[in-house]
Amino acid sequence: MCLSFLVSSGKPAKLDAAIQFMLKELSIRNFAIIDDLHIRFSDGLTILSGETGAGKSIILNAVNLLLGSRAATDLVRSGAESAELEALFEIVTASRVAQIMREHGYDPSEGLLVRRIIARNDANRVYLNDRLATIQLLNTITENLASISGQHAHQLLLKEEQHLLILDQFGGLLPLREAVETCFQKMQILLKKLKELEVIKDRQAEHMELLVFQHKEITTASPIIAEDKTLEQERMRLKNAEALYQTVYNSIETLYSAPGSVMEKMTAVRKELTKISQIDEQLSPETQSLSDATYQIEDLIENLRSYLNSIQMDDQQLEAVEERLDTLNKLKRKYGGSLEAVIAKSNSIEQELAGVENIAEQIHTTEIEVNKLYRQLKDLVLKLSGKRKKAAKDFAKKVMAQLATLKMAKTKFRVALQCMPADEKTDPHLMVGDHMIIETGIDRATFLISPNVGEALKALAGIASGGELSRVILALKALLAKSDSVETVVFDEVDAGIGGGIAEAVGKKLDDLAKHHQVICITHLPQIAKFGKQHFRISKKVSSGRTQTTIQLLNDEDRYKEIARMLGGEKITQMTLAHARELLEQ
Repeated sequence: MCLSFLVSSGKPAKLDAAIQFMLKELSIRNFAIIDDLHIRFSDGLTILSGETGAGKSIILNAVNLLLGSRAATDLVRSGAESAELEALFEIVTASRVAQIMREHGYDPSEGLLVRRIIARNDANRVYLNDRLATIQLLNTITENLASISGQHAHQLLLKEEQHLLILDQFGGLLPLREAVETCFQKMQILLKKLKELEVIKDRQAEHMELLVFQHKEITTASPIIAEDKTLEQERMRLKNAEALYQTVYNSIETLYSAPGSVMEKMTAVRKELTKISQIDEQLSPETQSLSDATYQIEDLIENLRSYLNSIQMDDQQLEAVEERLDTLNKLKRKYGGSLEAVIAKSNSIEQELAGVENIAEQIHTTEIEVNKLYRQLKDLVLKLSGKRKKAAKDFAKKVMAQLATLKMAKTKFRVALQCMPADEKTDPHLMVGDHMIIETGIDRATFLISPNVGEALKALAGIASGGELSRVILALKALLAKSDSVETVVFDEVDAGIGGGIAEAVGKKLDDLAKHHQVICITHLPQIAKFGKQHFRISKKVSSGRTQTTIQLLNDEDRYKEIARMLGGEKITQMTLAHARELLEQ
């Protein structure tokens, strides 16, 4: 399905060499108060502005859904049965996202078209490049396509487990961190194996006794595949031997032995036909057929006599068959339900017996592997920890430099690194000294900050000001711009609690960030909006008794007016227009 767009910025620019993917187009239909909205984005900084409640956050909600978040049916516009969302991303073919697409049978050279249909009847569907897909696959492919820095991002930044990841990303330590994780996981597997072997060893005598008993029970019986079916047939014959004998005997009598038997009558008829066929040769074939039938009956009688002689009326044999069947049925109940399973169990027991006999050797070999891997793991975590200490000092220094450009020059920032203490339950092979090793190493990182002179450093979660927290997030984004794998960054609350000169500084920082990422920013501040390469105004209007959201790409003149509105409200004066022109021309 091709997207059609009402709003266009002209031909989309080619991706910057540093940018691996970019949101090019967005289409929203029957979603909340949006009837039909179409946007084409460019690279660099895109500004979304408009009155409170116009639908700016609804657009971001739509982007979130296209990135794989959960959908609710109450998002479908009133009067519609379903909402439809589409996003087109341009993908660099050498990127990780392109690799994931190829692994799932998609051609990244065509870009990535994500389409979600949210229906009132819960029949929600996801399409990737016009192919039906799952939410899980959507999340896998879009994981690093975009990030939305709003309230959720603020909350995420306050979680200490994110601090270590940010530090490692800054320091270029992710490959070393992955090596630690890989080594740690291998150690977990080996330690589990060692524990299992030791448990087997502890129960070896009891276990061996059980295995030997089971093996003897099966081998003594020596079951043969399909033997039970053969015995069932034999039992049936033995139980019904008398009936079989009487029926076959009566059949022979009727056919041959008794006066007036079938054979006697057929012989008489054949003699008569033989005589009469000498008169009319047309009867010769019938005569011959009757002769053939006579011979067939003779063969049948001979077979019946042979079967009659084979019939056994042997109660002892019946008892023996039933005993054998009982033995086989017990084995089947214990070891899998069929003789094939019983025989397979016997083979398995033989292999397990051999393994149990070599358990001491297995434990010794595994212990050697564990000790060798522990030396590797210890070297890796100590190396990672040492590099983190160096990166933490550099990171803190550069964060403070970034914050200074955002009018937080007096802010103190530090990364507190602590090693995680081990307890009595910690395996010695997952310890370095008294410190516990986990998949991320031995360190725990906490971002400490003091926004105001004279205040002690405290955890980032202690920042009360939303404006300060927004600037910290922006500073981190700017600092990590070149190493961050997410290419499209959306800011929803970057202007929370700020204004004036601070807003100007935030705008410059967003402009710098846009050199490495596609940046989309919702803002109410003209000091930020003026830096936009592309500027959309989002409006809300009532038409035919329905509220709907519209969007307009602003040309130069319209942009002056929008900046003037952001400066002075809905009533635009010559003074606010002049101020807007001055602001945009700075």
